[in-house]
Amino acid sequence: MPRLPRLELPGIPLHVTQRGVNRCAIFLDDDDRHHYRRVLREAARRHAVAIHAFVLMDNHVHLLLSANRSGDISQTLRRAGQTYVQSFNQRHGRVGTLWQGRFKSCLVDSDAYVLRVIRYIELNPVRAAMVERPEDFRWSSVHTHLDRARDPLIVPHPVYQALGSDPASRAVAYHAWLDAPIDAGEVARIRAYLTQEKALGEPRFQAMVEKALNRPVALRPRGRPRAELPAGGAGG
Repeated sequence: MPRLPRLELPGIPLHVTQRGVNRCAIFLDDDDRHHYRRVLREAARRHAVAIHAFVLMDNHVHLLLSANRSGDISQTLRRAGQTYVQSFNQRHGRVGTLWQGRFKSCLVDSDAYVLRVIRYIELNPVRAAMVERPEDFRWSSVHTHLDRARDPLIVPHPVYQALGSDPASRAVAYHAWLDAPIDAGEVARIRAYLTQEKALGEPRFQAMVEKALNRPVALRPRGRPRAELPAGGAGG
């Protein structure tokens, strides 16, 4: 059965993760991370793709991106991924694939979920027990959002920009957002939509995406449907 096209819509952010094959490391040192950033930035500029958030973990990356044309994000990541693997293999004396299949992605409702996904991305090193605070991890967009750096890779999303009237006020508001308690189901929900490659958002947003793409975009129930019991029966 042919694989369905990826969910992409012009102007709608896409949360992306790409992992190393068999969970192997995709970055062995800072030079690797610097080079990945370079090829990603070049590919994004070529295809007019905006990168709103990122984190470069040891064996995977998370990105939040948007584009004005469907397909441009896929082209950007394909170009950047191929270029990076070639240089990685040459530098480290290896051959073969580096990525674990095609990247995973889900559309993100800008109104309700963009800030949650940015926080999810930038808290990855904390959840992995690599650092105590997200700003302690070097390879993340958190430094731009906290107004501690001007990263040329990042185009701040309009929802982030609406947090304040200037960089300092936005940084204060975002810092409070990073430190705020997170609902127990939020991380699981973001992961589930990314795993199933659906549209993360409110019902109205999902209905809009379904109409635009003529495909179901809500989560599928886990496991097999339960069989109906005969009349008067009881579960075992």
